[in-house]
Amino acid sequence: MSGAPAPAVLAVVGAGPRATGLLERIAANAPELWDGARPLHIHLIDPHPPGPGRIWRHEQSGLLRMNSMAEDVTMFTDESSTVEGPARPGPSLAEWAAQFSGRGPRHAPYAEPADPEVLAELRALDPADFPTRRAQSAYLDWVFRRVLTELPASVTVEWHRTTATAVTGPPDGPQQVRLADRATALTADLVVLAQGHIGAEPAAEHRVFADFARRHGRFHLPPVFSADADLSGLRPGEHVLLRGFGLAFVDLTALLTEGRGGRFRTRPDGTLRYVPSGREPVLHVGSRRGVPYHSKTRYRLQGPRPALPRHFGPAAVDALLAEGRPLDLRRDVWPLMAKEIGYGHYHELFHAHPARTTLPWEDFAAAYDRLGWYDAEMTALVASAVPDPADRLDFEALDRPLEGVSFATPDAFQEHLRAYVAADVARRENPEFSADLGAFLALLSLYGQLPRLVESGRLTARSVAEQLDGWWQGFFSFLASGPPGFRLRQLLALSEAGIVRFLGADVRIAADESTGIFTATSPTVPGHVTRATALIEAYLPGPSLERTEDPLLRGLHRSGALAEEVVTDPAFTHRSGLLTVSPADGRLVDPSLGGPHPRRIALGAPTNSRAVAAFARPRTDSPGFRQNDAVARALLRALAEVSPAADPASVAV
Repeated sequence: MSGAPAPAVLAVVGAGPRATGLLERIAANAPELWDGARPLHIHLIDPHPPGPGRIWRHEQSGLLRMNSMAEDVTMFTDESSTVEGPARPGPSLAEWAAQFSGRGPRHAPYAEPADPEVLAELRALDPADFPTRRAQSAYLDWVFRRVLTELPASVTVEWHRTTATAVTGPPDGPQQVRLADRATALTADLVVLAQGHIGAEPAAEHRVFADFARRHGRFHLPPVFSADADLSGLRPGEHVLLRGFGLAFVDLTALLTEGRGGRFRTRPDGTLRYVPSGREPVLHVGSRRGVPYHSKTRYRLQGPRPALPRHFGPAAVDALLAEGRPLDLRRDVWPLMAKEIGYGHYHELFHAHPARTTLPWEDFAAAYDRLGWYDAEMTALVASAVPDPADRLDFEALDRPLEGVSFATPDAFQEHLRAYVAADVARRENPEFSADLGAFLALLSLYGQLPRLVESGRLTARSVAEQLDGWWQGFFSFLASGPPGFRLRQLLALSEAGIVRFLGADVRIAADESTGIFTATSPTVPGHVTRATALIEAYLPGPSLERTEDPLLRGLHRSGALAEEVVTDPAFTHRSGLLTVSPADGRLVDPSLGGPHPRRIALGAPTNSRAVAAFARPRTDSPGFRQNDAVARALLRALAEVSPAADPASVAV
């Protein structure tokens, strides 16, 4: 044994889908980049099960669902992936589930989920269904187990079911990772921070409302992950304000209605009726837009898949950067982004529904390519080639559907918004409007280009704060990350039953000390005040290093060993709450070193790479997969070069 090489050691903090994707890329790249004669031991540190991690753990309500169809979820690279390492295709969630009903081949390592409800769901799962999060948890668990079988024999993985509380060590030496449940730190050559989505302590505004609620015996819920929300303090029939109309609202509403024994029944005409249990509170919901996120589509492209990106690809970004001036996202970048989305939309319209157009596609595309999105000639081109306004893209109307609209009474607004929601669901489930899916696919392609603009430093600080992290992220989620259609049909039923009431746009929440009551107002219904004894912030926690719940990140931040992204220019300074990492390989920028730390890497949600989800839609060249591949390759090269640092006692399996 004295002649055996000492193992290289990698510590990965976090064991959810991002860490699993990184392990998959390590397995894919190891044959090229890792000498099998030297062992590599990987410590995986997470109190939650590897694969699903915290967000996708099995232990959450079966009412909570994904907002993606089963066929649109994969953890594997494919022929579209522009990764430097080898692509290794694998089954989507739908393809993996098909094995349990005999409709598809078995995927090793085969094992049926232990939960009989999940197994029954997987056996009946259609590719166009929106699975429960428990089903996704089972898929992620299998992906992790498959990855373990694909690692070479020289690479071993050890899961520590605990929390990493600190990391210390010099830039040129071993790193010590301290764990909550043991006195001895783990020793590692390199450390990867892959905690995924992290909670945060309430911000100042939320603390004010929390203090108000405590003084008056009221209920207040700050932004939390839906599966972690404690809603037991809400009484039956209690009036509750919910600020936020996105996915968190959808989840919380399900927990407070079906989760309290209510049931939906289908009428002969196909609409839903809600049968209350009597245990539900009354939910008053409002937001900036005042409407729910758009329903997800349930159809496929009817025409050929467009070649994307076309108008906002690498060449377009190069041209923007070559101008050598500060860039404003809405003024300089958004017109190209809008044109890209429009291209996807009209490509599908002209190819799948030519009867609703007046020009050959080739003629339209030639004119479209040379015009700017907001050119008067573009407006004229679209108006002449696409006669029906319902087939045209109007981003401003989509973004603020209640802009300039008001109602004399709350009941009149309820009727208006129910009609709006019903029309949205009908459109998103009608393949005659498959151009909306073309726009959605083009929308996804934009994410591959935006990181370069941020990394260049050319976007103004105000543009990053208010437009990229503010308006754009919200607009993307509103258009592309909405709930399944059945959730909005349920919302209609809840509205008709009086369980949910709509507040309007630009909702303002206040607390009345004289009465101990929360109030909500909106210009959508001028002069109307809604009063409630509970307030729920129905959106997810935003990134914050100052308020992070993660003890490791909190310690590094307070000691000055990591840098929060700060974008500044003479007119504005923006602190994003994200970790600053080097663009090339994800190394953590350490202010005390004046640059990247050679032995600490971070990737995924908490970083300023602004990477999208750890899993992706098949055949979309996922930026997240590209990031995983680049980091995996950098890790393997770095681990091959560092001197052995492992303490044998800390790596024994």
